[in-house]
Amino acid sequence: MDISTYLVPGMRAHLAGIGGVSMSPLAEVLHSMGLVVQGSDMNDGPAAAHLRALGIDVRIGHSAENLGNCDFVVRTAAIHDDNPEISGAVARGIPVFERAEAWGAIMKGYRNALCISGTHGKTTTTSMATHIFMAAQKDPTVMIGGTLELLHAGYRVGKGDTIIAESCEYCNSFLRFFPTIAVILNVEADHLDFFKDLADVERSFRRFAALTPSDGHVVANADDSGTRETLADFPRGVFWFSLADENADCHTANLVWTDGLPRFDIVVHGETYAHVALNVGGTHNVMNALAAAAGAYLLGLPGEAVERGLADFHGAGRRFEKKGEYRGAAVYDDYAHHPGELHALLTMARALPYRRIVCAFQPHTYSRTHALFDDFVRELRQPDVLVLAEIYAAREKNDLGISSSDLAAQIPGAVYCPTLAAVTETLRAAAQPGDLILTVGAGDIYKAGEALLREKAPC
Repeated sequence: MDISTYLVPGMRAHLAGIGGVSMSPLAEVLHSMGLVVQGSDMNDGPAAAHLRALGIDVRIGHSAENLGNCDFVVRTAAIHDDNPEISGAVARGIPVFERAEAWGAIMKGYRNALCISGTHGKTTTTSMATHIFMAAQKDPTVMIGGTLELLHAGYRVGKGDTIIAESCEYCNSFLRFFPTIAVILNVEADHLDFFKDLADVERSFRRFAALTPSDGHVVANADDSGTRETLADFPRGVFWFSLADENADCHTANLVWTDGLPRFDIVVHGETYAHVALNVGGTHNVMNALAAAAGAYLLGLPGEAVERGLADFHGAGRRFEKKGEYRGAAVYDDYAHHPGELHALLTMARALPYRRIVCAFQPHTYSRTHALFDDFVRELRQPDVLVLAEIYAAREKNDLGISSSDLAAQIPGAVYCPTLAAVTETLRAAAQPGDLILTVGAGDIYKAGEALLREKAPC
């Protein structure tokens, strides 16, 4: 059954898990297309409140009664067949589609589909690409797994011929997309509650790359071993980008750092394409910028648009996002939840002119914490002060019997906090002028920092 036949004005769509980072923008896009949209989520929050403000009916909790008289159901990859809304839809003969199928159907209506994938860096790179295409006045349609200040949302519906889409590998979701340019930022072991091992992850990314048409392009990180392994002997040409390898199709030159921020040239096939000054730090963001610029180059955008777009980019929501100041300490929030992301974040933080790094980290899912335990221990030894919140369960049950206290036991000086209130209290006691306070994780750890900032710090 083709979901495209349902994506027409007047059809009633029920979104199960409507508050998710890619489901809430989908709800808005379908709403803007004239569909009647409703949905449910296990948790209330800002996304649900925003959707309600648009006139979208959002229920909290999953129940077959929530389906009402909907024509079809769209679910997130994390919602399984035994969910009452899914089983209820099946019992009533209501078609059930995956979220990625809906985005894929929307994508087919565009001449260019710039799909950005990778174990990490997807949201930032998709956001950078959005800034570039907006600077070039290409009026793109955009789907980001986070909020971008430029859009005041995680999506936009444009009238141009390009869609820019963050493309997630979890449950092979991105294999339902139709990329004309497939970007692979990095490939590492993750989502091991679904994938068997790193080789299984690599197979998925290779299949994603193979979705590009014969006149399309695969853009890939030459500096990442997982990406090189994934695309070994790939049957079509690959447009490689690299920090410094002049044999790559795209690389940097004249890279200099000032107060933790990079300036560099982007060189494509031996010619300078753009002169870039980033307002976000970290070598990982130089690589993200290269990937976004490579996509722009292949779609014919001038280097000047890359320069203006990247100069205007100051980060995506929950990607090293400044939240405020407390007792002379800067408070930032970041979505990092994989050891590779932690390494990039903390390495960047070390290059900034702060006295100490105070990091409150909330691991995301029991399976990831268990599978990558030693890697987490290694990276979490970097901060000067480490506060560990309990693991955020997300879609899982703790069948492994693992806790953040197990991480704390392996990291000298780490403080384990069983509740977010305890995290806030610990940060309050630790905060000193000149500190960088980081709340880090893909769950609700940001609430601890926000609670701290709501307090009136004593003089």
